[in-house]
Amino acid sequence: HACSRQPEVLWAQRSEKVYLTISVPDAEDVVIKTEPQGIFSFSAVAHGESFSLNLELFDSVLPEGSKTKTKVGSRNIICSIQKDKKCWWKRLLKSEAKHPYIKVDWNKWCDEDEESENQGPLHFVIWVGRDIPFFLKVTCMPFPVSSDCNA
Repeated sequence: HACSRQPEVLWAQRSEKVYLTISVPDAEDVVIKTEPQGIFSFSAVAHGESFSLNLELFDSVLPEGSKTKTKVGSRNIICSIQKDKKCWWKRLLKSEAKHPYIKVDWNKWCDEDEESENQGPLHFVIWVGRDIPFFLKVTCMPFPVSSDCNA
């Protein structure tokens, strides 16, 4: 697919897995591949248009088949990918470059403390309104320090 489009991706994590929500409404011919070194590839067709995605994830993962779960819905495709090591990633991708099509999935996000208490996603996200600038959300973002992969 020479001229395939890049879909928007929302991501969140727990210590043992990464969630990717890929926005492609009415996707057909969905192909997802996860390689142990952390290469995630996706392709699909929707309304006659091709979509594709290749991501080099922050760290290694368990290959698909074993632990990657995929749910194809009418509006998006949700992938749950098992990390090779149970730890928190600093970011989704190995590269530090900014990718405008990758955003944080605030609905699924939780930090280390919350995970140990078994609570749901962050509560402040619900009432941080549209009027509050985006950087405010980013500064609140819980990047855990203690159990980092590269510690």
